[in-house]
Amino acid sequence: MTKKQRVVITGLGALSPIGNDVPTMWQNALNGMNGIDKITRIDTEPFQVHIGGELKDFNIEDHIPKKEARKMSRFTQYAVVAARQAVADAQLDINESNADRIGVWIGSGIGGMETFEESYEQLKKRGPRRVSPFFVPMLIPDMATGQVSIDLGAKGPNGSTVTACATATNSIGEAFKFIERGDADAMIAGGTEAPITNMSIAGFSASRALSTNNDPETACRPFQEGRDGFIMSEGAGIVVLESLESAQARGAQIYAEVVGYGSTGDAHHITAPGPDGEGGARAMKMALDDANITPDQVQYLNAHGTSTPIGDLFEIKAIKSTFGDAAYQLKISSTKSMTGHLLGATGGIETIFSVLSIRDGKIAPTIHADAMDPEIDLDITPNEAVDHDITYAMSNSLGFGGHNAVLVFKKFEQ
Repeated sequence: MTKKQRVVITGLGALSPIGNDVPTMWQNALNGMNGIDKITRIDTEPFQVHIGGELKDFNIEDHIPKKEARKMSRFTQYAVVAARQAVADAQLDINESNADRIGVWIGSGIGGMETFEESYEQLKKRGPRRVSPFFVPMLIPDMATGQVSIDLGAKGPNGSTVTACATATNSIGEAFKFIERGDADAMIAGGTEAPITNMSIAGFSASRALSTNNDPETACRPFQEGRDGFIMSEGAGIVVLESLESAQARGAQIYAEVVGYGSTGDAHHITAPGPDGEGGARAMKMALDDANITPDQVQYLNAHGTSTPIGDLFEIKAIKSTFGDAAYQLKISSTKSMTGHLLGATGGIETIFSVLSIRDGKIAPTIHADAMDPEIDLDITPNEAVDHDITYAMSNSLGFGGHNAVLVFKKFEQ
């Protein structure tokens, strides 16, 4: 049997409502910055929802020439920029000698929805001959991976996971397993999303998933009384995963080690979580078993914590089911309280928060925590960041369709 490779994270890249690079995003998270504001990308007047988490002061032409950018849907543009950041951060040189051992696995929950809407308008107004030949390559969710691999020259395992809100976490987990079993030396992995479009807002509103509270200072309130849905956001979170052998051979920086991955299905409902979050609990237990650790060894959990009434409560129940008495010693936070919910990108952003928490011994807070749900009695790190020595951190992502994905990270030791 082939020996399992140890897997480490050597590069980070992010675009988010609280920062267009990782250092800025992390500092703003520690400061409890609220990234939610009035939506400017579309006219929200016909909708119940008027706020979201948009990127700020971001111009794609600062990163990709206009002619090339026009051939990519916005979610793909975000992936290319964040992937470049991650690879540069890792100081990973992709060349003819190693390209076939470096892969890309980047997911998107809904892909090029904006491209679909614009192309359909062209079809209606000007007929089928005016639909762009780039329509399909821009629309399909795997094109973020395709364009990143083309841009960076990575020729190894190449694919895309689509599991709604669990997309990026599943993508990183699958990339972890590629390296662990020896199928790649490095993987560029994570998620990307550009969901602030007319159809997305209309559709998620119709499913009653979005908050109808349009006050940016109180709408996104995970674990609090009065929460009524999540806040839609955009961006990308990408990491470079690498075998320890590869990272050490080139003297790479190491943020943390990836040691556990769990993935389960609820087999219950298209949007609602399974009873008491039992599917999420099984995914957490699977990740702990994969890491070969016990619940009391985990110090921090970056919760899915979307600010939905049932979702938040059932995740807390799942945490209690998994951790038992150790749940009351566990530090938890929902960084979505600051970023909003980036759908398929959210697990990538939260992986970055988790590994930086380990590196710096700091936990970003759950902001807007002023009226705790009386049924939620765990430590959610309210309102202010805290210092906390962390050996193991866990990150949860729980998606529509009953998709649950969990990762466990460890402070790196030789």
